[in-house]
Amino acid sequence: MRPRRRKLRIGDSKTARHLAVLGVLVATGAVTVVFVSSGGRGTASASTGLDEFVPIERVAADVTVPRPRRGAATGVFTVDCGTNGNGKFSPDNPVAQPGIKNGAEHVHDFVGNLAITADTPDAVLAASGTTCRDGDRSAYFWPVVRIDKSVRAGGGANAGDSAPTVSCPDVAGKLPASPGSVARAVKQQLARLDRLSAAADRALAAHGTRIDARFNNTVLASLRAQRAGVVKQISRLLAGAGHKPAGLVSTVDCDISYDGSHAEQTAAEAALNAATPTVSCPGIKDHLPDVPDRAVDEVNRDLGELDQQIAEADQQLLAGAGSGETDAILGRLRAERSAAINRIGIAVRAAGLDAYAACAVNGAVPAPTPSTSGAAPLPDPSGPNLELPGNTGRILRPASVLIEYRGNATGKVTPMPKFLRALTGDAKPTSRGPANARAAWTCSGFTDRLSDKYPICPAGRQVLRVHDFPGCWDGKNLDSENHRSQVAFADRRTGACPAGFVAIPQLRITIAYDIPLKVQQLGQYALDSFPEENHNPFSDHDDFINVNSNRQMQKIAACINAGRRCS
Repeated sequence: MRPRRRKLRIGDSKTARHLAVLGVLVATGAVTVVFVSSGGRGTASASTGLDEFVPIERVAADVTVPRPRRGAATGVFTVDCGTNGNGKFSPDNPVAQPGIKNGAEHVHDFVGNLAITADTPDAVLAASGTTCRDGDRSAYFWPVVRIDKSVRAGGGANAGDSAPTVSCPDVAGKLPASPGSVARAVKQQLARLDRLSAAADRALAAHGTRIDARFNNTVLASLRAQRAGVVKQISRLLAGAGHKPAGLVSTVDCDISYDGSHAEQTAAEAALNAATPTVSCPGIKDHLPDVPDRAVDEVNRDLGELDQQIAEADQQLLAGAGSGETDAILGRLRAERSAAINRIGIAVRAAGLDAYAACAVNGAVPAPTPSTSGAAPLPDPSGPNLELPGNTGRILRPASVLIEYRGNATGKVTPMPKFLRALTGDAKPTSRGPANARAAWTCSGFTDRLSDKYPICPAGRQVLRVHDFPGCWDGKNLDSENHRSQVAFADRRTGACPAGFVAIPQLRITIAYDIPLKVQQLGQYALDSFPEENHNPFSDHDDFINVNSNRQMQKIAACINAGRRCS
């Protein structure tokens, strides 16, 4: 008989005893916790090599296309958002790690929304410029692919050299200004989040440096459950004062970080000039005195205006401003911020807030450390290739990016709700397990098969990444605690959505690359990744935030339901 296993609660008084018992079980072999990746490597090692590459002809045809029933939605709506020709690259991870600057620890290609960063509010996303020709302001982003002749030489950093830590979204940064009547209680709950994160870090440190997906997920599940309770309490406090915040569910889930394994590399790369043009401004919300209840709405409007000002400045920098124009952008931004900050100062009766008006480019004015992480800031991309520790080499521009909204084999689709978040694939199949990972690699002319290894394509064929997003929605939530359960994949054989879900336009993004055959054969192209994945092709993933207008999304659904091909 298998012994019953109790849940590990990171924040309670029994944590040490649970960890001690678990340590004994591991040491005696009573619990097996070694993770074997299904990404083709067959061991727990995250290092990559030529065995991560496969001639596409050796991959079995495995793509199943459900047969449409009568009344199925068979149309396709295509969106042209370009190939990131404007160079919006960022290691931010806005869906999976909201509020954590550079949280991905690898660089993403972004197309569509120009304003998006780790913590861009929905209102700013809706007002953003876009690279999409039809005005679609949605954000589409995925890890870049690089050519690096050294990437296969000896593997990258060994993530097992240091114990992992938890990386948690910044709840305080997501909150509106708190009314004075509940400010103290809210701060107490935020401090409780800090303690939970610290306890989780201690649990991970006690377990050692070996990458252990099962233990990591045990720690994260306990932390998630406890954070959910705290976040709900914060929401109740603010709602009781008449100011219920939106979107806090996105701040519940934490992730595992092996950034400590990059510490030595980070120091060397810090000498390079950061190349990503973004504005960095000092935070002001955490420095305000208690806000009188009567002034909360006014203060929050001005804080929203500060967010919009930063987004507009970022878009101006992204357009390619020279050094003189950069100074002008920063000057205008300071003047605009001063006006909004002065209004806030009057509303809360505080002096000296204008010290927070000045901003700089690329982190010269650091933002406050998020109250729920406590971790050191993650590195910015550096140098002409926007390199990060372990992710080096020339970034490959896609030859094409095909964005399609597709139908459902069992019936009509319902328009997607605005600001719906969705993920496909998993950036951490080594440290979190492969349950959400998806094979995505193939070649042009071979789209009847998908591989979890890098493909070697016949001469003249393109390397493809095919990212299918979930096509079913729970009908009510725009996000969820794990950023996944608000949507679901349809049955791969029938196309039917799970019970309780409705079919929505199913997003597919196909990214094509022209990669020299010799580079493929030598294993010299690779995906940017988290350190513990070390370019694992099975860690490929894609993220999406729907910022289509309601009218445009209705147009997309109507096209699909009518069985037409539209753009």
